[in-house]
Amino acid sequence: MAKILVTGGLGFIGSHTVVELVNAGYEPIIIDNLSNSDIKILDQLTKIIGYKPKFHKLDLSDEPAVKKLAEMEPDVSGIIHFAAYKAVGESVHKPLKYYRNNFFSMLNLLDAYYGKALNFVFSSSCTVYGQPDELPVTESAQVKEAQSPYGNTKQIAEEVLEDMVASGTNYKVISLRYFNPVGAHETALIGELPIGVPQNLVPFITQTAIGKREKLTVFGDDYDTADGSCVRDYIHVVDLAKAHVAALRLMEKPDFTGYDVFNIGTGQGTTVLQIIHAFENATGEKLNYIIGPRREGDVEKVWGDVTKSAHKLGWRAQLGIDEMMQSAWEWEKYIAENPLS
Repeated sequence: MAKILVTGGLGFIGSHTVVELVNAGYEPIIIDNLSNSDIKILDQLTKIIGYKPKFHKLDLSDEPAVKKLAEMEPDVSGIIHFAAYKAVGESVHKPLKYYRNNFFSMLNLLDAYYGKALNFVFSSSCTVYGQPDELPVTESAQVKEAQSPYGNTKQIAEEVLEDMVASGTNYKVISLRYFNPVGAHETALIGELPIGVPQNLVPFITQTAIGKREKLTVFGDDYDTADGSCVRDYIHVVDLAKAHVAALRLMEKPDFTGYDVFNIGTGQGTTVLQIIHAFENATGEKLNYIIGPRREGDVEKVWGDVTKSAHKLGWRAQLGIDEMMQSAWEWEKYIAENPLS
């Protein structure tokens, strides 16, 4: 089995990708510093895949430690790089924390394995598009000036990777520009596990439904959208995880060379209020929500054109909003009965 390093592999998307790698016949090796994850997810993964995956607790911004990792795990054929700080609001107030961690972690990793023929999948984001001029947004759309240090780390990282490939390295690289991952694994054994107050909509919905939060605030109902609330392209995390396997498969083909980017979404936009109503319909739970003022920095509407992903990656999202909401709710109920931290 080909060995794949999965950095941030105990996080939300990383843990689901570990499962899909095993399903596809790969051997994942998980790297995580546990700053935004829980070691108990390793046990949850063991229950799903039937064995305990190899795990290294490691801070990728520690250059000597990363070099040692490359000596310990020299025969990997690919790297999927999730490890990064990701809270947009926090990045505005603590930019150096984000630049230091998100850049050094990637650069140390690339340096440690430089010279080897590796397939590298980068966890990027649709934030690189800002508010697109045209919708749905394609991969050829102009990358807009970042609205946060977090978004800027994604933009600059993409540029670094493209420059590195152009210089003649043995790396093959694909950047996956995610839209809005939600949902949980069908077993309800892994899912999104926010530390503190959730930064994303769906965990806030599920925590409100189960009583952890008193109410949910919808930030604005006066946008130029179907019901006045913001529009996003929500994608099931399991579909998103499978896109990483598709990226590895593409790079394993001898005719793939260099660097490429792909939108990873459903190709459809859904408003915040539509998501709330979808959750209520799928679960039978009524939500206590209010309409608040617009939130600074929010993009009005964005969803992706996924034609390129379908044609070139051979990947398309399969799961719909109902599956996203129901699985997220099953996960919330599971961790209410089985606290992980």
